[in-house]
Amino acid sequence: ALQMHRNVAKSGRTGVYFSYEHDETYMLERLISMEAGEAQGLEGISVRRVRRVLEAQDGATGDLETRMAATPGGAQAVRAVREYSPRLFVHPASGSTTDLREIRAVLERIAAETGQTPLAIVDYLQKVPVPDGPDVEAERVTMVVEGLKDMALDLGLPVFAIVAAEKEGLVAGKRLRVHHLRGTSALAYEPDVVLVLNDKYDVVARHHLVFDVGNAERFRRWVVLSIEKNRAGLDKIDLEFRKQFEQSRFEQAGQAVEEQLVDERVYVE
Repeated sequence: ALQMHRNVAKSGRTGVYFSYEHDETYMLERLISMEAGEAQGLEGISVRRVRRVLEAQDGATGDLETRMAATPGGAQAVRAVREYSPRLFVHPASGSTTDLREIRAVLERIAAETGQTPLAIVDYLQKVPVPDGPDVEAERVTMVVEGLKDMALDLGLPVFAIVAAEKEGLVAGKRLRVHHLRGTSALAYEPDVVLVLNDKYDVVARHHLVFDVGNAERFRRWVVLSIEKNRAGLDKIDLEFRKQFEQSRFEQAGQAVEEQLVDERVYVE
């Protein structure tokens, strides 16, 4: 989601990231490492080393760009983030106070200030509070999903919401599907697009592992992004992207999955 946020801001558009779990420093560390990776590949500075610089553990002094100058791609990354930062908003959200009303007010204010319709990223949907709402989580989730959908239509803006999964959908060797999302069937019905991420190693058909043991380590380095639903285009498509998590990013050049994936409708254990 943060990589998407970065791409939107870098393209000249505005985005607002409602972060219910991470603060601005956490985001900045990852953005700097992400930019260094995009510019220099795996040679770019890692998230861990960015954190050491920000916490002044390496003894460097001066402003952030100066302190990053001795790291691979660090100074260049800081300049890149600075260039698009006026369009990249991070709103520290609270699971007790940042409800749909506050989300809408923030989006309307930023739209007025920037003159652009922003992308709204909600991380994550089950954290959005419903004041005086029902005690049952599924009912609260339904209210949030419907509220975000109404907001998208009323304000004419895209909303990208991260959704938690049920425990039964997070079992190794089992493919995460839409019906494993935590809360309610509204998560499948209301969105225009539903994307599901799975670790490739967990969802590739067993014969790919049995007959080539070297595949196991290779598959662990990839994630499968499945387009489960798409009102405006093709769906039931599986794409794969290589993980570069030491720089908090995926390689952006993906490809179609060639291997057969686990499908509980076909394979029975």
